[in-house]
Amino acid sequence: MFRMVQVGNALPTQFPVDTNGVFQPGQIAQLGAMGNDLVCGVSDGSAPLGVIDDIKTTSFTAPAIDEVVIASAMGVADGYGNFVTPIPVMATLRNPNIIANSFATSVAVELKAVNGVVVFPAGTILNFDLAGTGTPDSIRAVVSYAYQVPGVPGDDSTQSSGKITVWFQRMIFQTDQYETNQRYPINAPLFVSESGVLTTRQPHPDYPGVAMVTGPPTSIFGTLEALWL
Repeated sequence: MFRMVQVGNALPTQFPVDTNGVFQPGQIAQLGAMGNDLVCGVSDGSAPLGVIDDIKTTSFTAPAIDEVVIASAMGVADGYGNFVTPIPVMATLRNPNIIANSFATSVAVELKAVNGVVVFPAGTILNFDLAGTGTPDSIRAVVSYAYQVPGVPGDDSTQSSGKITVWFQRMIFQTDQYETNQRYPINAPLFVSESGVLTTRQPHPDYPGVAMVTGPPTSIFGTLEALWL
């Protein structure tokens, strides 16, 4: 997803599309060569050009930010003032088909990515009082991840023109194409990941910053708002 919030008078530009490229709106573009031809595809973070405003993918992804997961468990004392679960405890996330390397959690879990299930291993400390008795009786975790949107087929908006549209002027925009396993405080600098999405992680010391966070993603509004520099 790519949505412009505030933009100047300049129009986007178009380049011949990399026929091997796969991308969604809101990913970051980069120029490359295919034989003797100049083409444009997804950035690897080293030389980002602008924000892609076209589709060429077989499926779509979406973020889930700060999703709360609570699993009831019978606790036993561990001798250190805590109650722990003596057996593994399972909980189901809101979405299946999770992209495994996008997953972040506040409590260690084993992720079953395809089914959208997390398993708290035996020995996990009970940290939440679900019944309100004053004694922990469950495990509460906060997770973030990206997942493949079910029932929505992909598309190729470049098929007829052979061109990819790129916005590279100064603008404020929103996108759901960012690393969900990172945090996004206001004014944090943004870089481009190896897979062409925004991140606060600098993949390499020589990779340039491209934008600044103006609106962090939340559990209610999962898009990232940024100022393109």
